[in-house]
Amino acid sequence: MTVPEVEARDVPAEAYLLDVREQDEWVAGHAPEAVHIPMTQIQSRLDEVPGDRTVYVVCRVGGRSLQVAAWLNQVGREAINVDGGMRSWEHEKRPMVSETGQQPFVA
Repeated sequence: MTVPEVEARDVPAEAYLLDVREQDEWVAGHAPEAVHIPMTQIQSRLDEVPGDRTVYVVCRVGGRSLQVAAWLNQVGREAINVDGGMRSWEHEKRPMVSETGQQPFVA
């Protein structure tokens, strides 16, 4: 099954963005409107993922998010992988915030 992908620059501003990175990566820098559910928790927290809209899944470079997007599509959600992950997001100068009060960065 092929997983749909989109470049970071093409993720709509109003998109439901699911960040599946680990806590330390999230704290360092993430998209302001993203929802954080680490990849290791996605199965137990599936009820938090909307079933009525497209979910854009992001990680650091695109590998973990590809796996999560594939699984979400298998269980009936509509998911799209963000190709290049937060590294591409940062490269495209898309908005980012950190949880530390410091300048956000992709860990």
